[in-house]
Amino acid sequence: MSAVHRVFDALYAAFGPQDWWPARTGYEVMAGAVLTQNTAWRNVRRALANLRAIDALEPSALMAVDELLLAEQLRPSGYYNIKAARLRNLTAALLMDGGMEAWQASNTAMLRQRLLGIKGIGEETADCILLYALHRPVFVIDAYTRRIMARLGLAGGDEPYARLAALFEENLPRDPELYNEFHALLVRLGSEVCRPRPHCPRCPLRHLCPTAQTIEPVEWGR
Repeated sequence: MSAVHRVFDALYAAFGPQDWWPARTGYEVMAGAVLTQNTAWRNVRRALANLRAIDALEPSALMAVDELLLAEQLRPSGYYNIKAARLRNLTAALLMDGGMEAWQASNTAMLRQRLLGIKGIGEETADCILLYALHRPVFVIDAYTRRIMARLGLAGGDEPYARLAALFEENLPRDPELYNEFHALLVRLGSEVCRPRPHCPRCPLRHLCPTAQTIEPVEWGR
């Protein structure tokens, strides 16, 4: 078993299934992937609830919303004018290509390039859409993943996105359900335990982590 798979097993044993990504439709996942840029998920939930309240969590309906009104609904997610433009860009591309069914039928590599060509959609956001909305076997790399892998000594932490994604994709079965669960577990670990000031004594990976042996413990909750 690879070191990467041992990390997954330890996290799953500690935290169990995460049931991520919380959404009612694939399009809602896509919207959430844009809105979660540079903010906490609790803020995204509030913005999505605002869109749901005005019946705008569907591609055509969202494009029919006035731009200023759309931005106002997204205010809880921060950078709301920018995110409104990015969400409209993504939604316009989706509709131009024929909607969710057309993207579901598309080749993964070609669709990833299509997503990356949309203004405001970077690699992490594109891969969130591919994995969580379209169930493709691509591993999402975020700041939590970089920090955790670096502390475990499995990565440097500053590798190009593709190289770090390959660490997972080359050492795990090509299974979107596994990638989904693993990424969600890493997000939980990074947000609750493996913080910038880590809580190593409470970490389920401490027996695998050389960094845990060198960092002075901090009081839980600080």
